Amino acid sequence: MTAIENEDPESRAAVAELYSHTGNAYTVGVTGPPGSGKSTLIGQLAKQYRTHGKKVGIIAVDPSSPFTGGALLGDRIRMQDLSTDEGIFVRSMATRGSLGGLARSTSELVNVLDAFGCDIIFVETVGAGQSEVDVMRLADTVLLVMAPGLGDDIQAIKAGIMEIGDIMVVNKADRDNAERTVLEIKSAIELDTERKRWSPPIIKTIATSNEGTQELVEKLEEHKLFLKKAGMERRRIKGEIQLLEALKVRLAETVIADLRNGPDFEEMIKKITSRELNPHEAAITLVNKIIGKR
Repeated sequence: MTAIENEDPESRAAVAELYSHTGNAYTVGVTGPPGSGKSTLIGQLAKQYRTHGKKVGIIAVDPSSPFTGGALLGDRIRMQDLSTDEGIFVRSMATRGSLGGLARSTSELVNVLDAFGCDIIFVETVGAGQSEVDVMRLADTVLLVMAPGLGDDIQAIKAGIMEIGDIMVVNKADRDNAERTVLEIKSAIELDTERKRWSPPIIKTIATSNEGTQELVEKLEEHKLFLKKAGMERRRIKGEIQLLEALKVRLAETVIADLRNGPDFEEMIKKITSRELNPHEAAITLVNKIIGKR
């Protein structure tokens, strides 16, 4: 997993070898504003699944250290009480500058845990708010975790992140304004006319005292069953998105490597530096040359 996260060229063969052994795990993405209690909630959900004999994997995407580039490990520290359970594996990973709440290699680490035999895999995003929509590309089910009084709930409801939640969780429900938060989320769901057969339920939890987590597990299993009945369409869409994302990365790497070895690259940098050309025009010129060559 370290080799994959470090983008070691030799790890690609391992990833390719493992892929045929994947597709069995149920992947749950957990996103929401910072301070909503995502890590504590995941810890309680992991314990619930362990009581049913399920093997649990957790990938916690943490902010990158500005000095080493590694994960700050905040989520793993909050999940220390899970470390003695051999049926739970927790992995922290750094975003390393990636936007959207995940790191570039998160989906590959999910596949490793899937091939390893995990029945359910939780992927916790970094907790940056509205931009964290990448999790829907690799998760079967997305939990959107909110909490009353954070100041982020109205912003999160407005656009983006609100649209990707399959199950809405109001954590820290013992706080004031919990019912108001529930009503705001309910109103936002009713306004979303794009939703088809599944209407996201709203579950109130108090993760610190394990309240509401059993009901949340029941809703997760209900959505898992819904996905099975819905057929392969969602998995096909997810596969298409993952393919396009992989193409973007590999094409960018290939094209940039070619450009760096050519004479036009340095010439364009000189023109950008001297303000003769802006970066967007330079990029269009270089792309057109590449397309023309091929």
